[in-house]
Amino acid sequence: MENRLAHEASPYLQQHAENPVDWYPWGDEAFSLAQQADKPILLSVGYAACHWCHVMAHESFEDPDIAAVMNEHFVNVKVDREERPDVDSIYMGAVVALTGQGGWPMTVMLTPDGAPFFGGTYFPPTPRYGMPSFKQVLESVANAWKTRRSEITDSAGQITGQLNRMALVGAEAVALAGELLEQAKSNIQRQFDTTWGGFGQAPKFPQAMTIEFLLRYYLRNEDAAVLLMAERTLEAMAWGGMYDQLGGGFARYSTDNEWLVPHFEKMLYDNALLSSAYLHAWRVTGRPLYRRVVEETLDWAMLEMRHEAGGFYSSLDADSEGIEGKFYVWDAAEIVDALGVNASLFMRYYGVTPGGNWEGSNILHVDSDIGKLATEFGLSKEQVRAKIGQGRSELYARRAQRTWPGLDTKVLTAWNGLMMAAFAEAGRDLGRADYLEVAQANAAFLQRHLRRTDGRLLRSWKEGYGGRFNAYLEDHAYLAQGLLALYQSTFDARWYEWAYELAEMIMAHFGDDENGGFYDTSTDHEALIVRPKDVQDNATPSGGAAAVNALLQISLLSGDRKYWEAAVTAVSALGELPATYPTGFAHWLCATDLILSDAPEVAIVGKPDSPDTQRMLEAVFKRYRPNMAVAAGVDGERIPLLRDRPQIDGKTTAYVCRQFVCKRPVTEPSELDELIP
Repeated sequence: MENRLAHEASPYLQQHAENPVDWYPWGDEAFSLAQQADKPILLSVGYAACHWCHVMAHESFEDPDIAAVMNEHFVNVKVDREERPDVDSIYMGAVVALTGQGGWPMTVMLTPDGAPFFGGTYFPPTPRYGMPSFKQVLESVANAWKTRRSEITDSAGQITGQLNRMALVGAEAVALAGELLEQAKSNIQRQFDTTWGGFGQAPKFPQAMTIEFLLRYYLRNEDAAVLLMAERTLEAMAWGGMYDQLGGGFARYSTDNEWLVPHFEKMLYDNALLSSAYLHAWRVTGRPLYRRVVEETLDWAMLEMRHEAGGFYSSLDADSEGIEGKFYVWDAAEIVDALGVNASLFMRYYGVTPGGNWEGSNILHVDSDIGKLATEFGLSKEQVRAKIGQGRSELYARRAQRTWPGLDTKVLTAWNGLMMAAFAEAGRDLGRADYLEVAQANAAFLQRHLRRTDGRLLRSWKEGYGGRFNAYLEDHAYLAQGLLALYQSTFDARWYEWAYELAEMIMAHFGDDENGGFYDTSTDHEALIVRPKDVQDNATPSGGAAAVNALLQISLLSGDRKYWEAAVTAVSALGELPATYPTGFAHWLCATDLILSDAPEVAIVGKPDSPDTQRMLEAVFKRYRPNMAVAAGVDGERIPLLRDRPQIDGKTTAYVCRQFVCKRPVTEPSELDELIP
């Protein structure tokens, strides 16, 4: 028998459609029923690729006895955190305040008006791990609701008050200066794992934004120790089990310090952010490893994560056939059977043993050097690489015959904006026309399916259901960044114009005029107990940080100072938080670096496809200049940076400017390169 979730678009909600739990989606119907029946709301939040969400679902939500208790005493609401990041953010804040930690699955008990009074993450079906059973929790909360209502009401009021105070940053604004970047770098160094790379201890997350800041800091100061931190981390992740050595793409995080054992789910946003980080590291260092990772990861996204019309799906599950990682791991005998005489070399390279390195199976990871294997097997390095490549192809084909992990086929505006930026930049910098085509198709898809007729964005789209949910700050900001990357890779003015439109929406609908910065929800969003304003980067950049980075670029391209001033106010309002906690504010630090840099605006006036213009663009992009804004073409009426800048003697002409104050125009690429810092 199906419950109400059978009619929802979210694959995560549909996973619970046949639970005996009488689930409601988030909405007025559930809250009205809770008020009429005088029952608390049991809010359960998770996402489709979440392994422990599946565990709790099988253990508890599929259990008729536990479901009966839930249905008798609660109005049960299931939320996909990826569709409703506002709900997730608010109540995750409550769980952290109550327990000191958060995560998914998340279970929160609410009063009928939405105020939280109890919460936690995973609860087992029987008492273990020092935790009560989920059924005991349910019965205890139900009893308290009946017998200690006043205590619950007081507690809910206190927690709600705390959440509202948390929504205010509470930092003392500071003037932005280079010392903040220096302090941030020093604090990152204290967290750096000098042995294995990464920041902090296991579980280790791929902190792409921190790496981006380190690369910028290196360009600013040429500090070799800073580049070492970035490179050591990038190398270790690329060689480890967190990277899919056969198919490309990264798993969510490593459960150990060595980057060997991943949490096997693959998220679109991780792979977008990491593709960009590896691309920028390749631009800085020229190391082939980084370019290979970029191309393998983007090729994986094209092959396994893309809707035929151009949108990117959200995630691949950690589980297949109900077992975490089963799709990705190997027995030594399987590899011998598949590769025959080449198996020995392949297994030496990827650390495969009969006993395995994880639960009796093998997670492939680079465990040997190409040169050593060449000597050991009497081959050239090229022959070793060829045999390893052949083995990867053969095992990938064999793996493709297995039962695949579940695919979350919803398309999220925000995450697609991140992937658009990765494909656009990689297409330009790697000379991959196919990547540029993918980025443009993605932009067209989002414009067609997730932009309303009035210009406002929607959050989520799924085939057969269409677009739905109000878009959040991060949707506008990530998409604006993606469109700006696409414009500066194709110089098609329509992508700049859409980014400019989004910048106007960010200012009009998300700005916090009283405190500076930006709210996560729009002025016309559903009223919640708190209007969230999460400034900290998590697995993705905070919406505020992404908005600031987009507004700074828009200011440079448009010449409109209001965007620059709003961005500076937002960053300054954080005080010393980014410098003190840099891994939680790295995208803000990138914005700070841009604000403090001598950021050039480069206008190249000439037909975009002419050889002269192409040579000028090659000079502009031959080095990684992350703070540069570039416009090219003859669209002065559409792109303000090109306006009133004539060509000299009919030649493609470049203008290098600072806040629209320009140096002498030049017509030779060598002269242009000298003018750009």
